[in-house]
Amino acid sequence: MEFLGLLALPSFSAVMRQAITLLITYAVLIFGYRLVLHPLRGYPGPFLAKLSSLYAGFYAASMSLHVRTRLDHLKYGPVLRSGPNKLVFSSIKAIQDIYLNEKLLKSFAYKYTAATPGVYGVFNVIDKSTHRYKRKLVGQAISERSMRIFEPVMQQQITVFLQLLLSSSSPNATPVNMTTNVKRLTFDISGLLAFGHNLKTQTDSKHRPLISAQTAGNHRSNMFLQFPFLYRTKIFSLLELFASDQVLAYYQSVESLIAARVAEPKRVRHDLYSLVVDEMNPDGNYLKDSEIWAEAAFFLPAGADTTSALLCAALFYLSRNPDPYAKLVQEIRTSFDTGDDIKIGPKLSSCKYLRATIDETLRIAPPAPGTLWRELPSTDKSPLVIDGHVIPPGVQIGVNTYALLHNEEYFSDPFDFLPERWLAPDHGKHVLDAFVPFSIGSRGCAGKAMAYTQSSLVLARLLWYFDFEAAPNQLGKLGEGNPALGEGREREDEFQLYDAASATHDGPVLVFHPRGDVIGDLTLSADKV
Repeated sequence: MEFLGLLALPSFSAVMRQAITLLITYAVLIFGYRLVLHPLRGYPGPFLAKLSSLYAGFYAASMSLHVRTRLDHLKYGPVLRSGPNKLVFSSIKAIQDIYLNEKLLKSFAYKYTAATPGVYGVFNVIDKSTHRYKRKLVGQAISERSMRIFEPVMQQQITVFLQLLLSSSSPNATPVNMTTNVKRLTFDISGLLAFGHNLKTQTDSKHRPLISAQTAGNHRSNMFLQFPFLYRTKIFSLLELFASDQVLAYYQSVESLIAARVAEPKRVRHDLYSLVVDEMNPDGNYLKDSEIWAEAAFFLPAGADTTSALLCAALFYLSRNPDPYAKLVQEIRTSFDTGDDIKIGPKLSSCKYLRATIDETLRIAPPAPGTLWRELPSTDKSPLVIDGHVIPPGVQIGVNTYALLHNEEYFSDPFDFLPERWLAPDHGKHVLDAFVPFSIGSRGCAGKAMAYTQSSLVLARLLWYFDFEAAPNQLGKLGEGNPALGEGREREDEFQLYDAASATHDGPVLVFHPRGDVIGDLTLSADKV
């Protein structure tokens, strides 16, 4: 039996040495290929980004990838390699070549952002025909026509919002963190528009965990999108075991929202559910409950986060720029006779400085500041040319919204808040072509009308009833940039956005002063709610 000695197992240390050797060899081969032989080897970009998507994953985790991308463009130029198989552009030609190209699909990584594996909403569905179908359904609820039907409900929630500001201003002015108040307002409106269910986060704490949980979910999805390795290794499945309370609270809130609406008659009110529940899928199947869930998972944050970021940024910049503030106040208070006159219609549409203020806010603080990745289907062998560059197969491409909207080639003084740039007759076609806060093409944001309508009503009514200013001392600095926040975030006069797929934020903290001659009208309006 001495021959059995030939089968003696190697020691543990020997196995580990072999495993480490194999791992190092594999890494050297992969990294060497990406640096020396890869089709994108000639494109400039950060060294670490060429090696691994961990570069993007790191900045996605810190919610600063949009800031880092702009800095990388300044260093490496208008076309940079931001990952082993990624090119990000910063030009008008690239916008048009990418987002108006019907051959391109959303990146494969979007499938990792689905709340339920295999069930996709309008945000993350990759197939073009399915997207068209879903966008048509969701678009019915957030079109301009739908906003007019929904306006009374929206106005009621805005009145609650203004009443809470009034209570903070009497008898002594109490500083208000607008991120807290505005997020609750926009989530309540989104809940009502989606399923006719009032979450009442403005006045009741029960569903408030939904807001922070949704932000956490968006943050996770963005990390999956930028660094798919995280999803494939299921690391977050383990981490969720330690965040079960927050995750459970989120799912319970969404479940109660859907269940409450399903229990009611289909046509009891105008909302997203009433518009989609009877619609047919292209294959003839009725819309499944899981699909309704997927759309709810998209609709709530998309409707709430976009408008919240827009409003908070507008209030930040108005509180720090006296001239635009005075011009907007003058326009609002001379265009309307009473607060009740402020509603969707010709008068509101005629407020050109209000629209310019919103557009400038969208430019300087885009609610979706990241890169929308696209790729050519593997079955399409035709050449792809983006802004003069022939793109190899398998490469993801995109334009970073934040970087483009701060590109000095298109926007002079890009970090100055200048609503007048949108009123100047000679601002140039390039300014309009580069202004893409909602992207363009068939995949452009369907919620554009919703964001403009809500923000116009809130800003106009707010400035009708109140004067406001930044809170004194350190409180008033919340939302500002600071060198301690890192490179690219040092500007004190820039409202800081944190990229979690959609933008999240904190601040500004403002003090409100009710206008004595009109504030009584707000009290009367509240009696109607």
